[in-house]
Amino acid sequence: MDTVREDSASSRGRRSRNGPSVGVVETRHVVLFGEEDDRLRLDSGARLGPITVAYEAYGRLNEERTNAILICHALSGSAHAAGFHGESGRDPGWWEGAVGPGKAFDTDRHFILCSNVLGGCVGTTGPSSIDPETGRRYGVRFPVVTVGDMVKVQKALVDHLGIPRLLSVAGGSLGGMQALEWALRYPERVRSACVIAATARLSPQAIAFNAVGRNSITSDPNWRRGEYSGDSVPALGLSVARMIGHITYLSDEVMHVKFGRRLRRNGLSYDFSREFQVESYLDHQGTKFVERFDANAYLYMTKAMDYFDVPETHGGGDLNAALARIQARVLVLSFSSDWLFPPYQSREIVDALLGNKKDVTYVNIETPCGHDAFLLEIEKEGSVIGAFLAATAEGLGQAPAGARR
Repeated sequence: MDTVREDSASSRGRRSRNGPSVGVVETRHVVLFGEEDDRLRLDSGARLGPITVAYEAYGRLNEERTNAILICHALSGSAHAAGFHGESGRDPGWWEGAVGPGKAFDTDRHFILCSNVLGGCVGTTGPSSIDPETGRRYGVRFPVVTVGDMVKVQKALVDHLGIPRLLSVAGGSLGGMQALEWALRYPERVRSACVIAATARLSPQAIAFNAVGRNSITSDPNWRRGEYSGDSVPALGLSVARMIGHITYLSDEVMHVKFGRRLRRNGLSYDFSREFQVESYLDHQGTKFVERFDANAYLYMTKAMDYFDVPETHGGGDLNAALARIQARVLVLSFSSDWLFPPYQSREIVDALLGNKKDVTYVNIETPCGHDAFLLEIEKEGSVIGAFLAATAEGLGQAPAGARR
C-alpha cells in the first residue's frame, strides 16, 4: 500500500484565476494487476495486466481515511485535474477552478484523487502502451474496454491507497458515467456520487456522432489499421473527429455569440477555403487535439461510451431496477443548453432514484454554454457541489483534515 502524502504543501500563497490553487503538483504512477494470477478480468471476458495507472492527489487524507473524493475525467481529460505542472501558472489542471482550497472540491477539507482512465493515453495503460508480451505498442490488439472496466481499475487504485470508502465520486460527461457506475458496481464503497452532465445510457444520436468520429480516424490512410507510429499518425482523421465532437459540446447560442457568420477577412472568396471564423476555430481545436491525444485511444474511449447502458447492464433493461442497488446520496446536475446529454436524460436518472426512494438532489443550471458548461460554469455548479459534499461530510460528523473535533 502506498503512503498517501499531501501534494498541496506548496500551494500557500499561490492563486489560480479562480482563487487559491493546490500549487505545483506531479503525476504519479503505480502498476496494478502485475501478477500472472491477478490479471484484470474485463467485461468482455478478456484478461489484462500489468496495468500502469497515472494519478494525482491533492489535500490530505484524514486519520480515519473517510474524506477521500475521486474525480473522474471526461473524454479528453487526464489525471491532471488541478494545480500546475513544472511551475505555478503553467499547464493548469482541467478542473482547476473547481479543485483547491475553499473551492467546490475543497482540499482544506478533502483528499482529492484523480486518475487517467484505462484505455487512455495520458499515463494509464491503453492502446499506445507497450504490450509486455510483444515489446510493441498494443494498437488495436488492445482489448475493448467499458466504463465498468475503467471503474474496476479506479477501485484497484483506491484499494492500493488503503481507502476503505469514498466520501464521493464525481465527474462530468464520461466522468459522470463513471461516477454513476461506481455507485452501482460498488455501492458499499461510495457514500455519495456527483453525476454531472451525464446519462444512464448513450443516445442513438450520441452514438452516431461517435461513429462518424471513429470513421474519420479509420479512414485516414495514416491510421494503418492502428499500426501507425512516429510522425506518421492519422492527424487529419483525429482532427476531424475532434471537430465533430467539439460541435456537440457547444450550444447554438454560444456559436452565434462567439462566431455568428463573421468572416476571417473582408468579402467572400468564392472558393472552398476556410472563410468563416467558426471554421478557423474548429481547425484550431482539431490541431491542438492531435498534439496531445492518441487516435486509437479516441476509438477505445468513444466505444466505451457507446457501450454504457445502465438499464441493460444492471437492471435487465429496466432503469428503475438498475438504480435500486444504489446506496449513496446522489447529486445530479444538468445544464439547460446541453444538447449532447440534454436535461431530460438527467431527469430520467432522478425519477428512477426517486422511484426507489433514494436520497437524490437535482439541479438544472440555466446556461448558454452547452455541454461544456460543466467545465465553464464553475461558480454556478461549484456552490451546489460544495454544499452537497459539505452536507455529506457533516452527516458523518467529519471535520476538516488535521482539525480537532
